[in-house]
Amino acid sequence: MRLLLNVIWLIFGGLWLAIGYFLAGIVCCILIVTIPFGLAAFRIGAYALWPFGRTVVDRPTAGVASVIGNVVWFLVAGIWLAIGHVVTAVAMAITIVGIPLALANLKLIPVSLMPLGKDIVNADVYGPGAVRPGPGYEKGRVG
Repeated sequence: MRLLLNVIWLIFGGLWLAIGYFLAGIVCCILIVTIPFGLAAFRIGAYALWPFGRTVVDRPTAGVASVIGNVVWFLVAGIWLAIGHVVTAVAMAITIVGIPLALANLKLIPVSLMPLGKDIVNADVYGPGAVRPGPGYEKGRVG
């Protein structure tokens, strides 16, 4: 089912979202100071390309720099990305087939608002109801 939803997502918006995030990542990496934002944009772009079956978790090693970077990201880009995701989710939710796609779009909002200090992982390992392994277990890590 995840494969089918990911393919539908890719066709009806995921590809364009991912391209937008990748272009933003390239621009951020060209401007040397904003490389952490560029890496975050690449990570979100990969997540936006294939969101079903993955989830976002807090990175335990994130520190004060992530918090400061997230505040800057929120003010410069995060709020606008979140508004775009909400508008797109409303448009997708008009049809029955689009409801799961709208939910996936809403799932992207928290990471688009504050991407630093987050990891994108397999939902099978870290999703709701999954048995979380002890510290140091990185098998489910994707991004």
